[in-house]
Amino acid sequence: MEQRTRHAERIAFLGLGRMGTPMARQLLVAGHPLTVWNRTAAKAEPLVAQGARLASTPADAVRDADVVITMLAGPDAVRSVADAILPALREGAYWVEMSTVGPDVVRELGERAAGRVTLVDAPVAGSTDKAATGQLGILAGGDADGVAHVLARLGTVTRTGPAGSGAALKLVVNTALLGGVALVAETLALADALGLDGDTARTALAHGPLGGAVARAFAQDVHFGADLAAKDTALAVRVAELPVIKAVATHFQTAATTPETARADISHTVSHIRTRTA
Repeated sequence: MEQRTRHAERIAFLGLGRMGTPMARQLLVAGHPLTVWNRTAAKAEPLVAQGARLASTPADAVRDADVVITMLAGPDAVRSVADAILPALREGAYWVEMSTVGPDVVRELGERAAGRVTLVDAPVAGSTDKAATGQLGILAGGDADGVAHVLARLGTVTRTGPAGSGAALKLVVNTALLGGVALVAETLALADALGLDGDTARTALAHGPLGGAVARAFAQDVHFGADLAAKDTALAVRVAELPVIKAVATHFQTAATTPETARADISHTVSHIRTRTA
C-alpha cells in the first residue's frame, strides 16, 4: 500500500475552467488536501461539495500549499496570478505551471520565483475527455522529480528537458493540431467548390495522411475554444517565420471575434472556415 505521507501533499489548484476542474477533481479523488481558486467562484462549487476548500484570493489559496498548480487561459492571466501568489508562496514549495503560455513566459516566471520555489512547466496534451479520466499527456520541463507522482495522477508524464521545454513542446503540438484542423476545413471548402459530396470528401480525407486531423475537426464531447486557438497560434508566429501558420492564425482570430464561435470548440471553426472560404 502506498504511504500517504508521500502522496498527500497539500495542493492549491488555481483555474477551474473546462480543463482545470476535471484535473483538480483527479487530485481530490487521489486523497490530496485540495484548495481551489477561480476568478468566478461559483465554478468551484462542485469541487467544494466533494471536499475541496475554496480560497477567496490566489494568495490565500497558496499560502500553506506544498504544490501549487496554475491552469489559466493565457500569459496575461498567468502574470496577474503570479503577481498575487509570489509573495505568499511557501519557501520550498513547487509551482507547476500547466497553462499554454510559451517558453518565454515560463522563463520569466522562473526568474521571478528563483531561490524560493521550484517552477515546473507542465502543459498538457489532450482535451476535456482525457482530463476527466486522468489520461492526459503531461509535458514536464524543469526539475519535476518532486512532483512527478502528483502529475502522474493526471496522466502520462513525458520529461521534455530544462525549464521552458514543456511549454515549447506544447506550442509545437498545438500548432500542428490547429494547422491540421484548418487544412481539413480548407480542403473541404475546395470539395464544396468542386461540387463534391461533403461526406464523401470527408471519408476520403479520413483514410489519408490527414486522418487524425479529420477526426479532431469533427470531434464531439471535447473542448478547445477558438479563442484559445487564436492565442496559441499567435504565440507560435511570434517565435518563428511561419507563413502557413500565419494564415491559420487568421482563421482562428476571425472565429475568436465571432460570438457564436469564439468560445466554441475548434470543430465549430471548421464550418466557419468552409463558409468563409467558399
